[in-house]
Amino acid sequence: MTDSAGRAVLITGCSSGIGLCVAEGLRSRGYRVFATARKQADVQRLIGDGFEALELDLSDSESIAAALEEILERTGHRLYALFNNGGYGQPGAVEDLTTDVLRAQFETNFFGWHELTRRVLPVMRAQGEGRIIQNSSVLGFITLKFRGAYNASKFAVEGLSDTLRIELKGTNIHVSLIEPGPIISRFRENAYRAFKANIDIERSPHRKAYVYLERRLANNEDEPPFTLPASAVLKKVVHALESDRPKPRYYVTVPTYGFGVLKRLLSTRLLDRLLIAASGAEVRH
Repeated sequence: MTDSAGRAVLITGCSSGIGLCVAEGLRSRGYRVFATARKQADVQRLIGDGFEALELDLSDSESIAAALEEILERTGHRLYALFNNGGYGQPGAVEDLTTDVLRAQFETNFFGWHELTRRVLPVMRAQGEGRIIQNSSVLGFITLKFRGAYNASKFAVEGLSDTLRIELKGTNIHVSLIEPGPIISRFRENAYRAFKANIDIERSPHRKAYVYLERRLANNEDEPPFTLPASAVLKKVVHALESDRPKPRYYVTVPTYGFGVLKRLLSTRLLDRLLIAASGAEVRH
């Protein structure tokens, strides 16, 4: 197992939820955690909590470059690991997503991750080791309706990460995907804000279904079945960081394990039926 003492780890999306939990958990294990967030107010709160925190907006190349440059200056140009976690979910049917809305989803959830990863890889190559951990989703390998933008961004992350893992074979730089199902976080709150801002509900052919979707998104108290705390993700991140042979994929929550098995066993048509039923149950929840 890898020694964690003083090793520098960069985490994106630390304002709340998984990012904050992982930052706290890794700090307690002796890692030197660089916790980043998009908003300066969140950065200041993290600093107040004792973190080395910086502003990093994944949709802004200048912000990415500036944050990483500052981190590398502080560490003597060393960085053991990157945990790509920052992002959001844009709800809405595919036909209701404008190209600009879909592009914005990819800028944060995919292109920003890719740019940051490309910038840290030369550092990891120079030091002869590294860990890149991508916080994907069960929706990185199965789909639910009204999740088209998020589904697509996570499928893209999975494809790029699988390719990168193969390309880095023999470098001692390991790439792992974390694939959570429902986790307690502010994800739904942020998704509701994106839904209201970017979907023209009244003109949509899915208007009636959106009534139920909006009700679910607005209810932060009512978690879906099998929801786990963010600490369930932390456990997988620790293994990906410290194992001599980190796994390519880490499932988190019962739905991820279940759909992982069903995707291998069922035909596309049968799986579609199951996913349609699951989507319907979720919208009516």
